[in-house]
This record gives sequence, C-alpha cells and structure tokens, in this order.
Amino acid sequence: MTDAPPHSYLPRSGTHDYSVLSYDLDLNYRVATNRLDATAVIRGRATVELRAVVLDLVHLKAKRVRLDGQKRVRFSQNATHLRVLPGSPIPAGAEFTVEVAYDGSPAPRRTRWGSLGWEELTDGAIVAAQPSGAPTWFPCNDRPSDKAAYRIRVTTEQAYTVVATGEPTSHSVGGGRGTWVFEREEPTATYLAAVQIGRYTLERRHTAGVEWAVAYPPALARRVLHDFEPVGRMLESFQELFGPYPFPSYTIVVTEDPLEIPLESQAMATFGSTHADGRGGSERLIAHELAHQWFGNSVGLASWHDIWLNEGFACYAEWLWSEASGGLSAATHARAHHARLRIAPRDLLLGDPGPDAMFDDRVYKRGACLLHALRNRIGDERFFGLLREWTRIHRFGTVTSADFEALAERVAEEPLGTFFDEWLRQTRLPSLSG
Repeated sequence: MTDAPPHSYLPRSGTHDYSVLSYDLDLNYRVATNRLDATAVIRGRATVELRAVVLDLVHLKAKRVRLDGQKRVRFSQNATHLRVLPGSPIPAGAEFTVEVAYDGSPAPRRTRWGSLGWEELTDGAIVAAQPSGAPTWFPCNDRPSDKAAYRIRVTTEQAYTVVATGEPTSHSVGGGRGTWVFEREEPTATYLAAVQIGRYTLERRHTAGVEWAVAYPPALARRVLHDFEPVGRMLESFQELFGPYPFPSYTIVVTEDPLEIPLESQAMATFGSTHADGRGGSERLIAHELAHQWFGNSVGLASWHDIWLNEGFACYAEWLWSEASGGLSAATHARAHHARLRIAPRDLLLGDPGPDAMFDDRVYKRGACLLHALRNRIGDERFFGLLREWTRIHRFGTVTSADFEALAERVAEEPLGTFFDEWLRQTRLPSLSG
C-alpha cells in the first residue's frame, strides 16, 4: 500500500497519531425516549509518542474515563472531541486501552453532506455514518484507513430486532428487554460500523456459499421479498466477476421509513420503504450496495481523495449486473453516461474531487466509465483478472489510486500512466475507446 494523501477532506476527524485495534461497545438504548447509556472499551497502539488520546465524540457526554485500568484519569471534552490525558506520555509503538462511559440522546450531526449519524426512525433507529457520522454513537478514531475489530452489545426494548456490525453471537431476553451481541473480526472502518433497530422480521437465506438475511417490517413483506429476490443471483454473478464474497454473511435491512438513498455498512446494507416498490425499481441500487462489500468495505480507502475506488467500482457493478441479468450491456450504459458527462460541467478531478464534490454523481459515473475504458483497452480476460487480483491482494486492507494504477500496469503488461492521468488528473473527458 502506498502512503495516504494528507488528511484534508475531514481535517478535524480522526488522527494518525494512533491506530485502533478493537472497539468493544456496550449500548443500552431506549427507543421510546431516544436515550443511550453506553460504555466503549477501545484498544489502540500509538504511532507517535502520545501526550493525549483524542477521540471523536459528538452530542454525547463522557461521564467516566479510564486509561489502562487507572481509575483517575484527566479528560476534557468539547463539541466534537474527547481528550484523554495520561499521567505520562504513551511511547510510540505501545498499546493502550481507554474505557469511556458516556450517555445522552444520540442525534445526527450537521455536515456539508447533510445530517449524518445515529437517527431516530418513526419506530426504531438507524445509523447513517458515511463519512463522519460514527462519533454520534461511540467515541472513535474516525478516519477511513483506521480499521479495527468490533464487539457490539445492544440492549433495547424486547419488541425490537437489532441488526449490527458483526456476526450475531447471542440473543437473550429479560425484564422486558432484549440483548443482542455481534462480533466482527474482519477489520472495519468506523464509518462502516452500524446499528439498526426496528420491529423487523428476520428471514435468512443461503446462496452461492453465502449466508444472507433480510430484515423488514412485516407490512412490507410482499414488496421486500419480491424486490430483493435477485440478491442470490447477484452473489453468484459478483463472485464470478470479483472473487469470493469477503465476509461470513450479508444482511439487508429495509426500514418502514422512507430513505433518500441506501446506506452502506460492513457486510450490511440498509434501504428505506421507498426502495421496495414491489416492481424491482431499485434493483441497480441493490447491486450497487452489494458490490461495496468488495469495493469499499473489504478493500477500503486510505483517504477520501480516492473515493472513486468505492463509488466508480460499485457503479460499474450496476452495469455489469444489468449485462449479466439480461438487461442493457455495460457498454450501452457506459456510452449513455459518457454522453451525459460530455455535457456536464468539466470542473471535476476524479482523482481528487474535493470534499464538496466527493459524492457528486460525476465521481460515480466518470469512475465507472474509466473502468469500462480500461476494459476496452486491456480486454475482458485481463480486466476481470485485474478486479479479482485487486480484491484478493488487498482483502481487508486500505488502498490508494496509485495502488490500482500499479496493479493495472502489471496485469496489462503495458504502461498506463497517460491513461490514468487523463481520467484521474485532468478535467477533460477522455474517450471510452481506451
């Protein structure tokens, strides 16, 4: 992996001064009052000498902090960060453990991309964290390249089903409340950690060697079961194209509330009732979110500068699924969107779109067109071999555009510097011919 660019898109989120090895979260949540009482145990390793451990935490108040078991630790908190002060500096390379007891009424934070984080539903709650919403429900080092293991324990009213990051390991009921425990060993970025709570039916499936499940409100059963039926065939197709599905399972959550866009998280995707119309109207979005499990979740970003590696690949997967399922070919989709890009403003650098434009639709479509142009240039055999090698060698890691460019040149056995310069580092739109 090459070095990440400077942390400039979200300069106040996360730090490179340490990395987190694991989060152990114990969440006691009351749906009726939107009240969270929680404890987070964070195990980290210093990369420089630490005179303070700074954690992102928004809207919630730290009540008690311990560092490596010490009961009396100085700490301070402002609107966005919790600062923990050790009695003596933590040496570079040393491991440490911070325990934070905190509480409050979790709420989304306001950002340039809209409201992000823990959000109340009409009857339940969801997490929409990308890119900076994670600190609204747990203290964390909120940068995309800092992946960690998770254990999440959620206790809430008994009538609700909880789906959270990780494999479910236990579920118990007592005193009118249910407790659910999930564990995720695969390294996971903070923005991909999630908790979804609702009155859901949980239906489990097994297709193409993958355990998958759909959680949905009973009233939406007919629409959901119809619209998400293709997931099994998508799993078959994408494993052939991209390599083995990277996680032990995949869970789809469909909320009773409408959502403007689906929500991506590790081994999970969340859709609103608006995405289950009973006519398959969101099939491309279903394919898009599933593809993120390879591109974005398993193979993660070292920096938000390279978000096209997430969104361009997932968008191209939509076109590949259309082709594989008997719809329009990827080439037809590419030509149509390339034509639209020709008349769109030409002020976007795909390789560094800037924070205001990182979710611009042109990042998605130009990224997908780049991939189709590369396919045209090096041929199907090498192109799909490249995708499978990309997901294999960077499984559970973090990457940059430079990593992809280097691997593409190695697989293609030809220089591709000019090709990538034109697509990533110039605003002019190149030809699809490759």
